[in-house]
Amino acid sequence: MSSLIASTRFSVLDRSRTRDGHTHPEALRDTVRLAGELEKLGYHRLWVSEHHGVPGVAGSAPTVLAAAVAAATRTIRVGTGGVMLPNHRPLVVAEQFGVLESLFPGRIDMGLGRSVGFTDGVRRALGGDKEDAEDFEAQLRELLGWFRGTSPTGVHARPAEGLAVPPFVLAMGEGAGIAARLGLPMVIGDLRNRDKIRRGIDHYRDAFRPSAWASEPYVVVSGTIAVAATPEEARRLLIPEAWSMAYSRTHGTFPPLPPAERVEALTMSAKERGFYESGLTGHIAGTEEQVAHELETVLKETGAQEVLVTTSTYDREALLDSYRRLAAITSG
Repeated sequence: MSSLIASTRFSVLDRSRTRDGHTHPEALRDTVRLAGELEKLGYHRLWVSEHHGVPGVAGSAPTVLAAAVAAATRTIRVGTGGVMLPNHRPLVVAEQFGVLESLFPGRIDMGLGRSVGFTDGVRRALGGDKEDAEDFEAQLRELLGWFRGTSPTGVHARPAEGLAVPPFVLAMGEGAGIAARLGLPMVIGDLRNRDKIRRGIDHYRDAFRPSAWASEPYVVVSGTIAVAATPEEARRLLIPEAWSMAYSRTHGTFPPLPPAERVEALTMSAKERGFYESGLTGHIAGTEEQVAHELETVLKETGAQEVLVTTSTYDREALLDSYRRLAAITSG
């Protein structure tokens, strides 16, 4: 193992993806179970996500799920990737993370994003619209103020005030500049668009202003990584998500993950096939040796301090095996 890989933290974002023939509650319990396995394997963090009204994702309340994950583990850091600030009042978010940090001190991360929902219907149900994302920086400043006790309202966030819950910005679009201006760690993806990632990281590092939260830039790169005994097996791990993404692009709804063999037997339109094939390319996938080589390249190109693995697939046993193999690469 290279010294570069050895000095890098490896973490996981599990989206609690639903699977054909399985229920939403099962998907949530799968995430909690996975956290315990990842802890044993030495991963640094397990993060959960926020999606609303999406048939293929059970994770709609990330701070609630994070509490369940933290309660079921002892050492792994637990957080959100992320809480979507436009959907919430910053005071309520501060209170939720204050409770989490109070219950599980020193283990909670606050990953924050600016997404406003998958469809117009979801955005209306949440009481917002696309323009709400433009207020993200102001919302973020307000949220951090609740922890510092600097709100001009005279109100105090209990029990958040005075606690240090590490904030991370999910850098979509404007996110890199916001993270830099506020002096916050940044999560950027995905690994299929290396040029875009490098531009975002360069902008972030150039514009970074030290803050009470971070004295220097901290970069987390995120993306799909699949490791298996053969390149073909690793590719099969990618198939369910690639199909689900292709289906969402052609039908407007994001379905549960199907088994790889069912996808391979499908007849697809040319448009679907194009999206599907595109969804299979550009990820880090292969044997241990192939993945180690590709990781070394990514880390040299980006200078990232951490990798957040976002792999989703139908076969949870194969997914866990992939994480075991990746852990063997990263821990020597």
